[in-house]
Amino acid sequence: MVTSCKKELVDTNQNPNATQNPQPDYLLTAAIKNTADTYWGVSNNMGAGLLIVQHWAKIQYTDPDRYIFTNTSFQDLWSIGYSKSIVNLNKIISLADAQANPNYKGVALVLRSWVFTLLTDQYGNVPYKQAINIDQYLTPAYDTQRDVYFALLDDLKAAQADLDPNGKAIAGDVVYTNNISAWKKFANSLRLRIALRIADREPAKAQQVLADIQAEGSGYISSNAGMAQMVYLDSPNQNPISNLFDTRDDYRISKTIVDKLFELNDPRLPIYASPTADATPQTYVGIPNGLLVGDASNLGLSKTSKPGAYFRAPHAPAVIMSYAEVLFDQAEAVARGFISGDAAGLYNQAVTASLNQYGITDNTVLNNYLAQASVKYDASNYKKSIGNQKWIALFGEGLEAFAEWRRLDYPQLQPAVAGTLNGKIPVRFIYPGTEQSLNGTSYTAAVANQGPDVLTTKLWFDVN
Repeated sequence: MVTSCKKELVDTNQNPNATQNPQPDYLLTAAIKNTADTYWGVSNNMGAGLLIVQHWAKIQYTDPDRYIFTNTSFQDLWSIGYSKSIVNLNKIISLADAQANPNYKGVALVLRSWVFTLLTDQYGNVPYKQAINIDQYLTPAYDTQRDVYFALLDDLKAAQADLDPNGKAIAGDVVYTNNISAWKKFANSLRLRIALRIADREPAKAQQVLADIQAEGSGYISSNAGMAQMVYLDSPNQNPISNLFDTRDDYRISKTIVDKLFELNDPRLPIYASPTADATPQTYVGIPNGLLVGDASNLGLSKTSKPGAYFRAPHAPAVIMSYAEVLFDQAEAVARGFISGDAAGLYNQAVTASLNQYGITDNTVLNNYLAQASVKYDASNYKKSIGNQKWIALFGEGLEAFAEWRRLDYPQLQPAVAGTLNGKIPVRFIYPGTEQSLNGTSYTAAVANQGPDVLTTKLWFDVN
């Protein structure tokens, strides 16, 4: 009787809206879409990363721009990262093993490594080892940031071994349309990103990673056409930024980046910023970050610039990794002595790739821009040259720009006008409040190891 009841309950407790036999292609599309929406979306990109690095600013509801966050402010990246992205990718890995299709496993490992990089970059110590076996560990322990980065480098090396352009085909890939060779280049590019993330702490390890990449031979993302990105479609699958501006009007471009683009006569200004609705002497008007509500609204919605139409278009891509970033990373690797090459030449290629990314291809414009003293590569301070131009090139990529600003310490930003951190700028996200209530023991141990769970606690990779 007991056995019969158990079987009946199992048969009865089925979700009618969920498939009982998940398919890797559908899971892959869902994992990419969920992560891209979060990475490019409102809560932790527009409402945090882009504000902190002063790409965007708030003209209404300015609390986030003043560093007033709650323990739910950063919940989306955490909850979606773990409960949707990583869960789906883990399932793809198990299905790939069952179906003997290593290419699904390799792609899922690359994407999972990207998700974990986003998590540890922002929060620091995060669950990794036990989080990839969440069925066994409902309250997973946190791993140190160093251990997470090292584990991800191992995962990406394993992914390279799994990915075979001559192997079984995959489906559901909305980044590279199932092109395994492109995934191999992206995997190496992500390894390069993480190697530089640890470079100030673990230079020998970083250099070994780059030697392994060289020996592997697939190379890096090598053109704007090969960058990792997800191109959005029409509503309801439009770009999250487009979706926000359909109903709200509380964001403007930051005065910090507008001033810098004016100073450099940067041809990306009319792409990054929209002309003001009412005529103004400068056409493009940014607003200072972190104003009080009244001071911000007094500037006028029609006399300040929204982010550019390019970024507010329904089909605008969520850029996961650009060709320009990869070139900047290679320039830095040369400057650090990790690999051989021409740092200045790679830097110039990176700036050019960023301009080309937005359709700026006129050689006279490109050469005049690179010839400016304030743009030329400074071998005596590579972090300044690369940091300033990378910050411009990463416009829109709030989480990655936030990580690189902390790592390179350029540009040298001023805190929000009416900021609440005693003249400091946030250097991490605080953990979601749900971790204290649902995973309290692990949370407490992580905070004891890393430092107070506040916006100003520096993470392991952020050494200066």
